[in-house]
Amino acid sequence: MPFADVRGAHINYKVLGDDGPWVALSPGGRRDLGFVAPLAQRLAEAGHRVVILDRRNCGASDVVIDGVDSEYEIWADDLHELLSKLGGLPAFVGGSSSGCRTSLLFALRHPDAVRGLLLWRITGGRFACERLAEEYYGQYISAAKRGGMAAVCEMEHWKERIEARPANREQLMKMDPERFIAVMSHWREYFVRGADLPVIGATEAELKTIKVPACIIPGNDNTHGRQTGEKLGRLLDHAEVHVMFPKHYDMDLSPREEWDEKTGEMAALFVDFMKRVA
Repeated sequence: MPFADVRGAHINYKVLGDDGPWVALSPGGRRDLGFVAPLAQRLAEAGHRVVILDRRNCGASDVVIDGVDSEYEIWADDLHELLSKLGGLPAFVGGSSSGCRTSLLFALRHPDAVRGLLLWRITGGRFACERLAEEYYGQYISAAKRGGMAAVCEMEHWKERIEARPANREQLMKMDPERFIAVMSHWREYFVRGADLPVIGATEAELKTIKVPACIIPGNDNTHGRQTGEKLGRLLDHAEVHVMFPKHYDMDLSPREEWDEKTGEMAALFVDFMKRVA
Protein backbone atom coordinates (compact mmCIF):
# COMPACT_ATOMS: atom_id res chain seq x y z
CA MET A 1 0.00 0.00 0.00
CA PRO A 2 1.26 3.50 -0.79
CA PHE A 3 2.17 6.26 1.63
CA ALA A 4 1.33 9.92 1.16
CA ASP A 5 3.01 12.92 2.79
CA VAL A 6 0.00 14.55 4.42
CA ARG A 7 0.65 17.72 6.36
CA GLY A 8 4.02 16.49 7.56
CA ALA A 9 3.04 12.89 8.33
CA HIS A 10 3.50 9.72 6.28
CA ILE A 11 -0.02 8.30 5.94
CA ASN A 12 -0.62 4.71 4.87
CA TYR A 13 -3.66 4.43 2.60
CA LYS A 14 -5.34 2.27 -0.03
CA VAL A 15 -7.76 3.02 -2.87
CA LEU A 16 -10.24 0.31 -3.88
CA GLY A 17 -12.09 0.62 -7.17
CA ASP A 18 -11.09 2.30 -10.43
CA ASP A 19 -13.96 4.70 -11.08
CA GLY A 20 -17.22 6.05 -9.76
CA PRO A 21 -18.01 8.48 -6.93
CA TRP A 22 -15.31 8.82 -4.28
CA VAL A 23 -15.90 7.49 -0.76
CA ALA A 24 -13.61 7.73 2.29
CA LEU A 25 -14.07 5.41 5.28
CA SER A 26 -12.41 5.54 8.72
CA PRO A 27 -12.49 2.74 11.32
CA GLY A 28 -13.41 3.07 14.96
CA GLY A 29 -11.06 3.48 17.89
CA ARG A 30 -7.42 3.71 16.86
CA ARG A 31 -7.82 0.69 14.61
CA ASP A 32 -6.04 0.25 11.29
CA LEU A 33 -7.61 0.43 7.85
CA GLY A 34 -8.15 -3.34 7.77
CA PHE A 35 -11.21 -2.94 9.96
CA VAL A 36 -13.14 -1.12 7.21
CA ALA A 37 -11.58 -2.98 4.28
CA PRO A 38 -14.45 -5.55 3.88
CA LEU A 39 -17.07 -2.78 3.69
CA ALA A 40 -14.83 -0.73 1.40
CA GLN A 41 -14.45 -3.71 -0.93
CA ARG A 42 -18.23 -4.10 -1.19
CA LEU A 43 -18.66 -0.42 -2.03
CA ALA A 44 -15.88 -0.62 -4.62
CA GLU A 45 -17.52 -3.64 -6.24
CA ALA A 46 -20.72 -1.58 -6.49
CA GLY A 47 -18.98 1.10 -8.54
CA HIS A 48 -17.22 3.47 -6.14
CA ARG A 49 -13.63 4.51 -5.57
CA VAL A 50 -13.05 4.01 -1.86
CA VAL A 51 -10.17 5.45 0.16
CA ILE A 52 -9.25 3.81 3.47
CA LEU A 53 -6.34 4.99 5.57
CA ASP A 54 -4.36 4.59 8.75
CA ARG A 55 -4.83 7.92 10.50
CA ARG A 56 -1.71 9.39 12.11
CA ASN A 57 -0.97 7.56 15.38
CA CYS A 58 -2.74 4.49 13.97
CA GLY A 59 -1.79 1.48 11.85
CA ALA A 60 1.40 1.86 9.83
CA SER A 61 1.26 5.65 9.60
CA ASP A 62 3.55 8.07 11.44
CA VAL A 63 3.22 8.75 15.13
CA VAL A 64 2.87 12.52 15.57
CA ILE A 65 1.91 13.68 19.06
CA ASP A 66 1.48 17.37 18.39
CA GLY A 67 -1.03 20.00 17.34
CA VAL A 68 -3.25 22.71 18.77
CA ASP A 69 -6.48 21.10 17.49
CA SER A 70 -8.08 17.96 18.86
CA GLU A 71 -6.78 14.71 17.41
CA TYR A 72 -10.08 14.30 15.55
CA GLU A 73 -9.88 17.71 13.94
CA ILE A 74 -6.34 16.84 12.86
CA TRP A 75 -7.59 13.55 11.39
CA ALA A 76 -10.37 15.36 9.52
CA ASP A 77 -7.92 17.84 8.01
CA ASP A 78 -5.52 15.01 7.10
CA LEU A 79 -8.31 13.19 5.29
CA HIS A 80 -9.25 16.34 3.39
CA GLU A 81 -5.63 16.83 2.31
CA LEU A 82 -5.28 13.18 1.22
CA LEU A 83 -8.49 13.28 -0.81
CA SER A 84 -7.36 16.55 -2.39
CA LYS A 85 -4.06 14.97 -3.43
CA LEU A 86 -5.94 12.03 -4.95
CA GLY A 87 -8.41 14.24 -6.81
CA GLY A 88 -11.20 12.72 -4.76
CA LEU A 89 -13.16 15.80 -3.70
CA PRO A 90 -16.01 16.16 -3.11
CA ALA A 91 -16.53 12.73 -1.52
CA PHE A 92 -18.91 10.71 0.56
CA VAL A 93 -17.25 10.49 3.98
CA GLY A 94 -18.02 8.03 6.72
CA GLY A 95 -16.88 5.87 9.54
CA SER A 96 -17.59 3.96 12.72
CA SER A 97 -17.31 5.45 16.23
CA SER A 98 -14.12 7.54 16.13
CA GLY A 99 -14.38 7.40 12.34
CA CYS A 100 -17.87 8.87 12.70
CA ARG A 101 -16.46 11.74 14.78
CA THR A 102 -13.81 12.32 12.14
CA SER A 103 -16.49 12.40 9.44
CA LEU A 104 -18.71 14.89 11.28
CA LEU A 105 -15.74 17.19 11.84
CA PHE A 106 -14.80 16.81 8.18
CA ALA A 107 -18.28 18.06 7.25
CA LEU A 108 -18.05 20.95 9.72
CA ARG A 109 -14.54 22.04 8.70
CA HIS A 110 -14.81 21.35 4.96
CA PRO A 111 -18.50 21.61 4.05
CA ASP A 112 -17.91 22.07 0.31
CA ALA A 113 -15.81 18.89 0.16
CA VAL A 114 -18.46 16.39 1.29
CA ARG A 115 -21.34 14.95 -0.76
CA GLY A 116 -22.88 12.92 2.04
CA LEU A 117 -22.16 11.16 5.33
CA LEU A 118 -22.13 7.42 6.10
CA LEU A 119 -22.20 7.11 9.90
CA TRP A 120 -22.44 4.06 12.13
CA ARG A 121 -21.95 3.34 15.84
CA ILE A 122 -22.28 7.00 16.88
CA THR A 123 -20.71 7.86 20.25
CA GLY A 124 -22.13 10.10 22.95
CA GLY A 125 -22.98 10.41 26.61
CA ARG A 126 -21.05 10.79 29.84
CA PHE A 127 -20.16 7.11 30.14
CA ALA A 128 -18.62 7.04 26.66
CA CYS A 129 -16.75 10.31 27.23
CA GLU A 130 -15.18 9.21 30.49
CA ARG A 131 -14.34 5.71 29.25
CA LEU A 132 -12.75 6.87 26.00
CA ALA A 133 -10.89 9.79 27.58
CA GLU A 134 -9.07 7.24 29.72
CA GLU A 135 -8.64 4.64 26.97
CA TYR A 136 -7.26 7.01 24.34
CA TYR A 137 -5.30 9.41 26.54
CA GLY A 138 -5.45 8.96 30.31
CA GLN A 139 -3.59 5.65 30.46
CA TYR A 140 -0.78 7.02 28.29
CA ILE A 141 -0.47 10.15 30.42
CA SER A 142 -0.11 7.92 33.49
CA ALA A 143 2.54 5.81 31.79
CA ALA A 144 4.59 8.87 30.78
CA LYS A 145 4.41 10.24 34.32
CA ARG A 146 5.45 6.89 35.72
CA GLY A 147 8.27 5.89 33.37
CA GLY A 148 8.77 8.48 30.64
CA MET A 149 8.63 7.68 26.95
CA ALA A 150 10.17 4.23 27.42
CA ALA A 151 7.11 3.23 29.42
CA VAL A 152 4.82 4.64 26.72
CA CYS A 153 6.61 2.59 24.05
CA GLU A 154 5.92 -0.58 26.05
CA MET A 155 2.15 -0.07 25.99
CA GLU A 156 0.23 -2.31 23.62
CA HIS A 157 -0.99 0.33 21.19
CA TRP A 158 2.39 2.01 20.77
CA LYS A 159 4.23 -1.32 20.58
CA GLU A 160 1.99 -2.18 17.65
CA ARG A 161 2.72 1.18 16.00
CA ILE A 162 6.45 0.53 16.35
CA GLU A 163 6.10 -2.97 14.91
CA ALA A 164 4.13 -1.62 11.96
CA ARG A 165 6.57 1.27 11.39
CA PRO A 166 9.88 0.93 13.31
CA ALA A 167 10.72 4.63 12.85
CA ASN A 168 7.88 5.40 15.23
CA ARG A 169 10.00 4.30 18.19
CA GLU A 170 12.52 7.05 17.51
CA GLN A 171 9.68 9.55 17.12
CA LEU A 172 8.31 8.63 20.52
CA MET A 173 11.62 8.32 22.36
CA LYS A 174 12.84 11.74 21.27
CA MET A 175 9.76 13.42 22.70
CA ASP A 176 10.01 15.31 25.96
CA PRO A 177 7.65 13.41 28.31
CA GLU A 178 6.26 16.70 29.58
CA ARG A 179 5.36 17.72 26.02
CA PHE A 180 3.77 14.31 25.42
CA ILE A 181 1.72 14.69 28.60
CA ALA A 182 0.68 18.23 27.66
CA VAL A 183 -0.57 17.23 24.18
CA MET A 184 -2.32 14.12 25.45
CA SER A 185 -3.97 16.15 28.22
CA HIS A 186 -5.12 18.71 25.65
CA TRP A 187 -6.60 15.97 23.46
CA ARG A 188 -8.23 14.37 26.49
CA GLU A 189 -10.12 17.60 27.17
CA TYR A 190 -11.95 17.09 23.88
CA PHE A 191 -13.72 14.12 25.45
CA VAL A 192 -14.20 15.64 28.89
CA ARG A 193 -15.97 18.64 27.35
CA GLY A 194 -18.21 16.37 25.31
CA ALA A 195 -20.01 14.68 28.20
CA ASP A 196 -23.20 16.71 27.77
CA LEU A 197 -23.10 17.16 23.99
CA PRO A 198 -25.47 15.26 21.67
CA VAL A 199 -22.45 13.46 20.19
CA ILE A 200 -18.82 13.65 21.22
CA GLY A 201 -17.09 16.51 19.43
CA ALA A 202 -19.96 18.68 18.19
CA THR A 203 -22.59 20.92 19.73
CA GLU A 204 -26.25 20.88 18.74
CA ALA A 205 -25.82 24.23 17.00
CA GLU A 206 -22.83 22.95 15.02
CA LEU A 207 -24.62 19.79 13.94
CA LYS A 208 -27.57 21.82 12.68
CA THR A 209 -25.26 23.62 10.24
CA ILE A 210 -24.52 20.36 8.39
CA LYS A 211 -26.71 20.39 5.29
CA VAL A 212 -25.49 17.36 3.35
CA PRO A 213 -27.50 14.13 3.44
CA ALA A 214 -26.53 11.55 6.05
CA CYS A 215 -27.20 7.82 6.40
CA ILE A 216 -27.04 6.74 10.06
CA ILE A 217 -26.87 3.27 11.63
CA PRO A 218 -27.03 3.63 15.43
CA GLY A 219 -24.96 1.43 17.74
CA ASN A 220 -26.22 -0.97 20.38
CA ASP A 221 -24.04 -0.74 23.50
CA ASN A 222 -23.21 1.62 26.36
CA THR A 223 -20.55 3.48 24.35
CA HIS A 224 -22.61 3.73 21.16
CA GLY A 225 -26.20 3.92 22.35
CA ARG A 226 -29.08 3.68 19.92
CA GLN A 227 -30.54 6.91 21.32
CA THR A 228 -27.34 8.79 20.40
CA GLY A 229 -27.64 7.83 16.75
CA GLU A 230 -31.34 8.59 16.68
CA LYS A 231 -30.79 12.01 18.24
CA LEU A 232 -28.11 12.79 15.67
CA GLY A 233 -30.63 11.88 12.98
CA ARG A 234 -33.09 14.42 14.39
CA LEU A 235 -30.48 17.19 14.51
CA LEU A 236 -29.21 16.81 10.95
CA ASP A 237 -31.51 18.38 8.37
CA HIS A 238 -31.22 15.63 5.77
CA ALA A 239 -30.63 12.43 7.70
CA GLU A 240 -32.14 8.98 7.54
CA VAL A 241 -31.75 6.54 10.43
CA HIS A 242 -31.70 2.76 9.98
CA VAL A 243 -31.81 0.60 13.12
CA MET A 244 -30.09 -2.67 12.17
CA PHE A 245 -29.38 -3.77 15.74
CA PRO A 246 -32.48 -3.42 17.96
CA LYS A 247 -30.95 -5.47 20.78
CA HIS A 248 -29.03 -3.35 23.31
CA TYR A 249 -25.99 -4.82 25.06
CA ASP A 250 -25.46 -3.49 28.57
CA MET A 251 -21.69 -3.54 28.14
CA ASP A 252 -18.91 -1.28 26.91
CA LEU A 253 -18.97 -2.72 23.39
CA SER A 254 -21.37 -5.05 21.60
CA PRO A 255 -19.98 -8.19 19.90
CA ARG A 256 -17.97 -7.23 16.84
CA GLU A 257 -19.10 -10.42 15.11
CA GLU A 258 -22.65 -9.09 14.86
CA TRP A 259 -21.45 -6.03 12.95
CA ASP A 260 -19.17 -8.12 10.73
CA GLU A 261 -22.12 -10.30 9.77
CA LYS A 262 -24.04 -7.21 8.64
CA THR A 263 -21.31 -5.93 6.29
CA GLY A 264 -23.22 -6.90 3.17
CA GLU A 265 -26.46 -5.36 4.42
CA MET A 266 -24.68 -2.16 5.43
CA ALA A 267 -22.96 -1.94 2.05
CA ALA A 268 -26.28 -2.35 0.22
CA LEU A 269 -27.85 0.37 2.38
CA PHE A 270 -24.98 2.81 1.77
CA VAL A 271 -24.88 2.08 -1.98
CA ASP A 272 -28.62 2.76 -2.27
CA PHE A 273 -28.27 5.95 -0.22
CA MET A 274 -25.40 7.27 -2.36
CA LYS A 275 -27.27 6.44 -5.57
CA ARG A 276 -30.31 8.39 -4.36
CA VAL A 277 -28.15 11.34 -3.25
CA ALA A 278 -26.28 11.42 -6.55
